[in-house]
Amino acid sequence: MSKTIMQSRHDEYHKLSRGERIGYGMGDFAQNLVFGTIGGFLALHMLTVNTIGTATAGFIFLFVRIINVFWDPMVGTYVDKRSSAAGKYRPWILRAGVPLVILSALLFAPIPGVRGSVPFAFIVYLALDLVYSVVNIPYGSLNASLTRDPESIDKLTSTRMMLANSANLLVYTLFPMFVQMASPKDRSLKDTGFFGLELNMGNYTDPSANYAWFGVYAVYMVIGAVALFICYKFTKERVVASAEQTANVKTTDLFLELKNNRPLVILGLFFMLAFTFMFFMNTVNGFFNQYVVGHSEWMGAVGLVASIPGILFPIFWPKLKKIFGKKGFFHIFLGMFIVGELLTYVWSREGMHDALWLAYIATFIKQWGLTSATGFMWALVPEVIAYGELKSGKRNAAIINAIMGLFFKIGFTIGGAIPLVVTGCLWF
Repeated sequence: MSKTIMQSRHDEYHKLSRGERIGYGMGDFAQNLVFGTIGGFLALHMLTVNTIGTATAGFIFLFVRIINVFWDPMVGTYVDKRSSAAGKYRPWILRAGVPLVILSALLFAPIPGVRGSVPFAFIVYLALDLVYSVVNIPYGSLNASLTRDPESIDKLTSTRMMLANSANLLVYTLFPMFVQMASPKDRSLKDTGFFGLELNMGNYTDPSANYAWFGVYAVYMVIGAVALFICYKFTKERVVASAEQTANVKTTDLFLELKNNRPLVILGLFFMLAFTFMFFMNTVNGFFNQYVVGHSEWMGAVGLVASIPGILFPIFWPKLKKIFGKKGFFHIFLGMFIVGELLTYVWSREGMHDALWLAYIATFIKQWGLTSATGFMWALVPEVIAYGELKSGKRNAAIINAIMGLFFKIGFTIGGAIPLVVTGCLWF
């Protein structure tokens, strides 16, 4: 018996291989590809191509977030109380992953008779968001179940952020460019900002672009589904709750964690603020490029520049954390984000709209800052789970991830709602 226990404890500190890190990171890649496109472009699609009113779209987003306040803790408790031969968290990647990609595609589907249909948009978006929680909460919990080894966790964070930001490259750089290339109305040869590359592009904010949106997203949907399967195939749970801990999980544990786990509250508030800024930028990006600076054709080039820090630089995060410490790391990169936003404001001023060089510099600096700060904070979640286990004797990984998901979605809501309120007030 003692041999089994020793082996189990040794396995909990397993050094993750590169293949295991990439396998898990494919889950981030898939979710950013599928749900990131929704977060970045659904509002623009709803208001322009789908011709749903600004106030109505804002209500849909807000109502769904309110539902999440009750739904996410229920999902966390349900997942923590159950297990199967395939694991406690892994099976949900496939069980809910397939419905996730199908529902997300329906939001862009050019189905006859549903354009501008508020009930259809509301029901599908609500279902999508509920299913997303059933994927994301177990997936986040799986992160803390792969190993307790601190070095492996830091490397895992770097790997998954590189893959997540590779998906962001496909979303924020190539997706709008592909949709514009497939859009039929007002086609003309435009400078993309890719070192003189000119492409024949149309108006992707016109209702006639509905098939272009769906066609491009359908490809992303298939890639996302494959990535979720890879994640499921190449991950293994090693740090799991005992049968006694599992049986004792209760919904009220959520309130106990909030009361007793101070690092959880601090990290959660940071999640909320960070994702408020991130989704604010993602939501306004299409509007900003189309209507403020008047260069939607540059979105691909500027998005490429924005993706570079998140793809190439995460490998340096563990070393930078050792040099500057956790607080110093966040202070430096959040400061860079602020500088980048100030430069973006300069770009928005009259007379500066055609300054592509300024767009590159501003975007590079702010994305380097934001992706580093928001990316590395995921490495702190396993530490928060371990602290909660130390304080309560329960390893409530899914409940804690549900709490983090709530903070994330509050930020998502605020960041997505403010632009819609402002555009509504401006009679968009």
